[in-house]
Amino acid sequence: MGAARKKSNRFVGMGGVMPASAQVLHFEPSHWERLIEAAVRLRPLGQGKTYALVKRLGAANDKGRDVEARLVPEREPRKWDLYQAKHYENPLTPSNIFPELAKFFRHLAAGTYVHPRHYLICAPRSVGSDLFDLLAKPDVFKQRLLADWKTGETGLQKLKGDLTPAVEAVVSNFDFKDIRECELRDILDWHALDRSDHHKLFGIVAERMDDPPAPSTPTADEANYIQALLQVYSELSGNTLTVEALMTSSEFREHFLDQRTTFYCAEGLKTFSRDLYGEHEFFNLLDMVRTGIRSSVNSPRHTNGLDRLEAGLASAQGLKVNDSVLSPRLRPGDLPGSCHHLANQKKLKWVK
Repeated sequence: MGAARKKSNRFVGMGGVMPASAQVLHFEPSHWERLIEAAVRLRPLGQGKTYALVKRLGAANDKGRDVEARLVPEREPRKWDLYQAKHYENPLTPSNIFPELAKFFRHLAAGTYVHPRHYLICAPRSVGSDLFDLLAKPDVFKQRLLADWKTGETGLQKLKGDLTPAVEAVVSNFDFKDIRECELRDILDWHALDRSDHHKLFGIVAERMDDPPAPSTPTADEANYIQALLQVYSELSGNTLTVEALMTSSEFREHFLDQRTTFYCAEGLKTFSRDLYGEHEFFNLLDMVRTGIRSSVNSPRHTNGLDRLEAGLASAQGLKVNDSVLSPRLRPGDLPGSCHHLANQKKLKWVK
């Protein structure tokens, strides 16, 4: 039987926490609108661009807009998107959305706002099959809305009087391809671009898997910190030592292997950071460690490299690095191992 496959670092819900897609089903409508607003602020629009302005308007006098998102600072025709939030217990039906469209077209005809680029329907339980089919056939959708509005069907009975000739002309000239569903998975993906806010809102935590073991033979990536350790051991022994000599030394072998183990603990933390937060968070942590241990390492009381090494490792082990997003997932070897990563970057030295 082959070796067990190493699991990848990942984000998971805290014990008992439902997935975000299930949690939103229990949101209050206003909470749903705020989620859409936050997600839309982060929505990538291509070439590194996001909306120039995003405003939540959902209220009694929202004039058919729950969230307005502009591609440019000023409101210009076809340079903004309208997000309509509908948080219902069931998938949306035509009778749920037709009254909202009637309000939208009435305000569009009145010049309350200019023609949007897209009218986006946002519902956590999605749209039902009838509305889905209408969205797939824009011309049929338009004809159905106008016909039902004239006869007061599909939730439009109290709004028949709003279909004036001017409003009907606006509806007739509107391209119903611009009316689309904005799917829940997209809203959650956009919101997750701000990992801190997304994880806090939905109770998501990072899960760290096993750290890599130190290979039996040091790799080229370890060269600098191992050289720093060789200097420590050579200074103590009075002889110039090699890695091969260390591995057979009764005096230094175990200590050397322990240092490599902690280096690879921190290497596991580096991979965890890269996978879930970006490698920069690991380097930010290294900067915190360097700042926290420098005075201990550089104390004039130390007379040799081993004193400085042990002072650095002990000082690192006692550091509080709560400002780091990696702090909740630190393991005992990580902070001492980070000292060796700093030595590997030639930012620390033990032998003067």
